[in-house]
Amino acid sequence: MRAMRPKPPMPPIALSRRSLLAAGGIAFSGALGALFPSGGAAAPAAARGYGPLVRDPAGLLDLPAGFTYRVLSRAGDPLRSGEGTVPANCDGMAAFASGRGRDRGTGGRGAGGVRLVRNHENRTTAALRVPAVDGLTYDPFALGGCTVLDLDPAGRVTGERVALAGTAVNCAGGRTPWNTWLTCEETEDRAGTAGYGRDHGFVFEVDPADPHRSGAVPLTAMGRFAHEAVAVDPYRGVVYETEDAFVEPFGLFYRFLPARPLGGLGFLRAGGALEALRVPGLANLAVVDEPGAQFPVEWVPVPDPSASGTPIRLQDFGPGGITHAQKLEGCYWGGDGVHFVSSYSRSSEGSPADHHGQVWFYDPLRSLLRLDVVFGPAADVQLPGDSPDNICLAPDGGLMVCEDGGGAQYVFGVTPGGEVYPMARNADDIGKPGAPEWGEFAGVTFSPDAGTMYVNAYAPGTTFAVTGPWR
Repeated sequence: MRAMRPKPPMPPIALSRRSLLAAGGIAFSGALGALFPSGGAAAPAAARGYGPLVRDPAGLLDLPAGFTYRVLSRAGDPLRSGEGTVPANCDGMAAFASGRGRDRGTGGRGAGGVRLVRNHENRTTAALRVPAVDGLTYDPFALGGCTVLDLDPAGRVTGERVALAGTAVNCAGGRTPWNTWLTCEETEDRAGTAGYGRDHGFVFEVDPADPHRSGAVPLTAMGRFAHEAVAVDPYRGVVYETEDAFVEPFGLFYRFLPARPLGGLGFLRAGGALEALRVPGLANLAVVDEPGAQFPVEWVPVPDPSASGTPIRLQDFGPGGITHAQKLEGCYWGGDGVHFVSSYSRSSEGSPADHHGQVWFYDPLRSLLRLDVVFGPAADVQLPGDSPDNICLAPDGGLMVCEDGGGAQYVFGVTPGGEVYPMARNADDIGKPGAPEWGEFAGVTFSPDAGTMYVNAYAPGTTFAVTGPWR
């Protein structure tokens, strides 16, 4: 979810690394190489991005020369299933291989189609709800959920349908090693609040191939809080979870130890243990500003994962307390550990320090937490590059970062050597005359063969497929 700020005019379209860094776009320093499995050697000049962005005459998506996009889906259009209209507020997303026996296999590259499972971060005020479907609806009074797009090998949309309905504020999530999607409710509202009929604040599992196999069952043992994203350790089955809390006390970073790890669809319903991360002597991650700084960590059992009386972040974790952070958002597994994002920290909102974005890495083998990336800007928070949100690995081993701040909205790439470059810009002005505004990007993900980047514009809800000379 984005923080609303005044919208400045759209800056010039060509952005160099120097302009981004020196003018306050993004500041990257420290142990960048540790962030990427491919190492931290300086990238050769030819690998520094794909060149300046070219204005889209259609006014939708600006991309580098040689890249093209296709609009796969747009909020308000009819769903191909006939279940209603495409819902609003397109957010987290993942791509799964389909066809040729891959639907319930281990995934991987190869010919065949793609299934995109897509979140809709709808609150009770959403104009375009996820249609309620029998067998897939948790709470008929909630308007969020997930939809699935089926793409053929040529990238054409052949189907679009509801995968989960009756959930609330489905922000991000994460894929599992057994090819399902874990969608997260970013709310703590209970039944009777905001018109809801059931408690919310849970994770739900979605089977993109056959949503009726997964149904609409909350994974209650994984905690009830304002979930943002999850990442699954593919070797041990541990599920890491971020909590996106706006107000003090801020959110926590969690791990869920399943009773039946790596078992497949439905195994997370068997329960498990929920724990929260504690960095001894560090009450809030925001005070760390030196990339490369490392800390030993402890994992503390959550007293009441259901938050039956008190929100988890307010519960008593004992004399050592617990470690908080503002706006914990993107979360993904890469290499031998889990990366997660603190989108920003503001002293004006009660945080002990200010920053415009951090990327952290947790190494489970060594029980070490490391700060890898610190985002700028130091001069003007409305310049490009503030407030990283959804994040994923790019084909070159670097990152793609969805921006969720003020002003123009970009997908930025970061090479394995730490070079920052613009990959896409939202050109669809949804503001008023004299007050331009562009919707944030969300849900960036790549096809199993790494040949297509999929990304959502949150508003107006639009799903794009971007093809071109990916390295």
